[in-house]
Amino acid sequence: MTVDISEQTPHTNGATLSSDVQGGPEKQTNGVKEVPIIENVAEKISPLLEEPKQTGYQIPSIPLEQRYIDEPRELRVAVVGAGLSGIVAGILLPAKVPNIKLTIFEKNADVGGTWFENIYPGVRCDVPAHVYQTSFAPNVNWSEQFAQGREIRDYWQGLARKYEVYQYLKLSSRVEEMRWDENASVWNVKVHDLTTGQTTSQDFDFVLTAIGRFNAWKLPDYPGLNDFKGLLRHASNWDPSFDPTGKRVAIIGNGASGIQLTANLQKHVQHLDHYARNKTWVTASFAGDETSIEPIPISQELQESFKDPNEYVKYRKELETKYWRGFSSWLKGSELNEKSRREFVELIKKRLAKKPELIDRVIPDFSPHCRRLTPGPNYFEAITEDNVEYIQTPIKRFTETGIETTDGKHREVDAIFCATGANVDMVPPFSIWAHGKDLSELWRRDGEYGFPYTYLGVATPGFPNLGFIHGPHGSGRSGTVPHSVEVQVAFYAKLLRKVGREGIRTVQPSRGAADDFVQYSDAFFATTVLSENCSSWYNSGRPGSRIHGLWPGSAAHATIAYRDPRWEDWEYEYLSPTGNRLAWYFGVGCTRKEQDPDSDITPYIRDPASIDLRDIHESWWDLP
Repeated sequence: MTVDISEQTPHTNGATLSSDVQGGPEKQTNGVKEVPIIENVAEKISPLLEEPKQTGYQIPSIPLEQRYIDEPRELRVAVVGAGLSGIVAGILLPAKVPNIKLTIFEKNADVGGTWFENIYPGVRCDVPAHVYQTSFAPNVNWSEQFAQGREIRDYWQGLARKYEVYQYLKLSSRVEEMRWDENASVWNVKVHDLTTGQTTSQDFDFVLTAIGRFNAWKLPDYPGLNDFKGLLRHASNWDPSFDPTGKRVAIIGNGASGIQLTANLQKHVQHLDHYARNKTWVTASFAGDETSIEPIPISQELQESFKDPNEYVKYRKELETKYWRGFSSWLKGSELNEKSRREFVELIKKRLAKKPELIDRVIPDFSPHCRRLTPGPNYFEAITEDNVEYIQTPIKRFTETGIETTDGKHREVDAIFCATGANVDMVPPFSIWAHGKDLSELWRRDGEYGFPYTYLGVATPGFPNLGFIHGPHGSGRSGTVPHSVEVQVAFYAKLLRKVGREGIRTVQPSRGAADDFVQYSDAFFATTVLSENCSSWYNSGRPGSRIHGLWPGSAAHATIAYRDPRWEDWEYEYLSPTGNRLAWYFGVGCTRKEQDPDSDITPYIRDPASIDLRDIHESWWDLP
C-alpha cells in the first residue's frame, strides 16, 4: 500500500494538539504539512551536548585504574627463619597467595630449626611422632613412638624438598636489622651472609618472623664464666666430639633439655652434678602416652596397618584427639588440676623411692601447668643414683676447675653443660625499626611495653606489614604445635591475599584492638594457674608477670579466632593516589578471566554429588 505523505495528519490518540505543533497560516513548514521548522538549531542542541549537572550529594570524579580485579599485585614477602614455622610458610604461602614473591632467610646451613641445632644425647620429642607432624603430609614410617631429634629433622627437611621450599631459601643468612621505609612503604632487611661475610639489604612489602621460641640460646651470666678451663657448652651448641665416659660433668637447668641430658649422661659419666634451682613438674606423659629413655619402636603389625589410608587416619585421630582435651586442667581450683597434682606426686614418690629425702625438694609449690609439664623418662631414677648430686643451692661463680655455690662449696668438673634456655621473653634477636622506635626495645622488660604487645599474637600497632608466626600467644595449651602453625600461616595467607588483591599499601592492627586483646588475655589468664608465682617461658621467666607465651584459650578457640579474621580491627593505607579504597581494587570493572574464551567461567557448576553446601561460594580460588 502506498501512503501519500501530504495526506497524513498527526495521530493524537484523542488529544488536541497545541497550536505550536499544529501550525498556523503564517507558520513555515518546509513544504511538509504540520511539521514546524526549528529555528536557531545550534542554540537548541548545545545544552544537550553538555555534561549533565549533578544535583544533590557532590563527589569529585576519579579515573579508573587500568587493571582487572582478579589480578593481584606482586607481593615481595620475606620470612625470617626456616624451622618448623618457616617450612610450613614456605609450603602454604605459595599455594595460597597468588603472585607472591617469597624469600626465606635462615641463619643455619640447612632447615629444621631446633631439630637441626640440638644434637645432644637423648634429644627427642616428648609428644608422639604421629602427632608432631603436618596435617597434610604425614609420615607413616616413623620408627619410634617418640622420635629422636635426627628423625624429626629428616622429616621436616624432607617436606622442604618435597614441596620445593629450597627455591625460596637463603641459607647461612642471618637477619641483622629491619627498617621500615615510610615513604616507599617497604621493609629494608639487612642480611649478613655467614659464608661470604658480606652484608646486603633487600626491600620487601611484607615480613613475617618465624624465629622460634627458643632460638637465641645463651649461656648464663655467672661471674667467672670465662675462667673455666674445661669444656663449656650450651645444650643447644653440643660438641659431638665430646665423650662423657668417665668424666665429671655439671648440668645446669631442669627444663626439657636439662632433664633429657641428665637422664642420658648419668649412666656414662663418673659423676654428675645437676643444678636445679627452680622446681618443675616432671611427668610420665602429656596426655597418657608414656615416654621412655629407651626407644619405643612402632610394631611391624601397626606399621602394616598404615598401608590402609583409612586405618591410618583412624589411628591419627585417636592419638591426636587426646591433645585437644583437658581444657579445665589449667583452671584454678579445677578438679582436673587437683587430680593431676595427686597423680604427679604419687609418680614422684614412686620413682624417688631410692632417695626419699629428695621428694620434698622436687615437688613444686605451684600447681601443675603453671610451667610447661616436662615428661622425664628415667630422670627421677637418674638423680637417685650414687654418682649424681642434686643441687638447689644457687651458683656463686665459675672457677678454672668447676663451680662454687653460695654456701661456699666448690665442685670440680671436666665439663659444664648449660641447659638454661633461650630468649624466653620473645624479644626479636635483631632490631626492627619503624617510626623511630625499635620493637626489640619496646618489648624488653624495661621497655615502653615491657612485654610482647600484640594483637592476637600476629601483629603489633605502629609496625605496618609485619607479622609473627608462632610468636607471642602462638599456640594454645592444647592442640599441637604443627596445627597451630598451619592455622596461623593460613591466617597470614588471607591477610596477604587481601593486601595484594585490594591495593592495600600498608596494614596494621589498631591500638584499640590490641589493647582489647591484652585486656581480655589478662582477664582470662587470671582464672588459670599460669598466673601463680612460678617462672616460665609463658611469662618471660618472671613470676607473676603478664602471660604472653600461650593463646588466651584453648587451641580450638584460637582456630576459630584465626579462621575468620576481624578485618575491622585493622588500619589500612591504599595504593590509589585518589585515596579511594575501591579504585585500585575494582579496576576497569571486569575480570581478566572472563576475557579468555578458553577459561572455565562457571567453575561452580559441578556434579551435585560432590558439593558440600557449607562450601558453596566460599573457596577463595573457585571464582568465575
